[in-house]
Amino acid sequence: MAIPEIPKYKPYFFEVKKGKSYLWCSCGRSKKQPLCDGSHRDTEFMPVRYVAKSDEDVLFCGCKHTGSAPFCDGAHNNLLDEYPSDDPNSPENIAINNIVREVGKPTTLDGGCFVVNPSTMVAGEAGNFRHVEFLSQGTGAKYQSQNYAVVKDGSSPVISYGGSYVVGFILEGDGELHISGRKFNVQRRTGFVVHPNETFQFLQKGDVPLEMYLNVCPIESRPDFSSDMRDNFDSEFPQRIAVIDRENAESMADRFFQVLIDKRMGCRAATQFIGDIPESKAEPHRHLYEESIIIIQGRGTMWTDTVKTDVGAGDVIFLPQKQLHSLQSTDPDGMLVLGVIYPGDNPSINY
Repeated sequence: MAIPEIPKYKPYFFEVKKGKSYLWCSCGRSKKQPLCDGSHRDTEFMPVRYVAKSDEDVLFCGCKHTGSAPFCDGAHNNLLDEYPSDDPNSPENIAINNIVREVGKPTTLDGGCFVVNPSTMVAGEAGNFRHVEFLSQGTGAKYQSQNYAVVKDGSSPVISYGGSYVVGFILEGDGELHISGRKFNVQRRTGFVVHPNETFQFLQKGDVPLEMYLNVCPIESRPDFSSDMRDNFDSEFPQRIAVIDRENAESMADRFFQVLIDKRMGCRAATQFIGDIPESKAEPHRHLYEESIIIIQGRGTMWTDTVKTDVGAGDVIFLPQKQLHSLQSTDPDGMLVLGVIYPGDNPSINY
């Protein structure tokens, strides 16, 4: 089987127009990348036609090894032995201004990107459910709101976020999660999802409080604590809990990630994943999706176009769509991060 040439490892950003037809080059020989110029003649390759269903931004594959032609599926990451990196000590990077963070407040970087440690912020309370909403439309998000919450000394109130999905992660503690009448055991570093119009409640067990993050997609600004527990569990998707399993991790060169919550659990609104970052600085890049990144362990630096700031365990980074950025791990033991992306289902795609 013939092997295509690789004109570019990362994908090509393209603004397509509704109804217009595009011929994607599959051989890699075209001089009009990512589109075909007829260079495939006398080869076994054929271009792939795509007719745009709407005006939208797309990423056409540049490495020609995608399994989702004509679009990038992240295959380029495994054509290299090491994930593309950047030198933090280059003259250009040394000149970038470092922002000193203020405790209890978001640190704003370029383009609406910000870093915050929500555990240091003023919390609201509903019974024994303490929560901080730190990501919302008011802070620049379009697709997801995010809350940091703590439950201790028994059961939380019954909670509802209306017609939105709740994609959550238990950072610390053990207990139970009740979703519209179904009961699930949860423990430290467990992902979970609640479907639209379902209600849910936490029961904390043991000596360690349940500490968690709740991403709400689409955005719902406030939790509703007035509901009784409903009996409307979406039984089409009975599996709602995801645990970290290294055997299910996917490689990205010398990095790894595992998708925890996605459409396999009926979540059509967002994807939650966990990944490790070795001591390194990623090459600056962009995503078509909106992303929140929670640093589970490790320390490093968050870089955007013109500024940078130190980050560590407990920090959350918000990245608007298309924002240029680079997350650097300065920890010899690496960095463990949890990400929630919307809209999208593949965290390995960037440009």
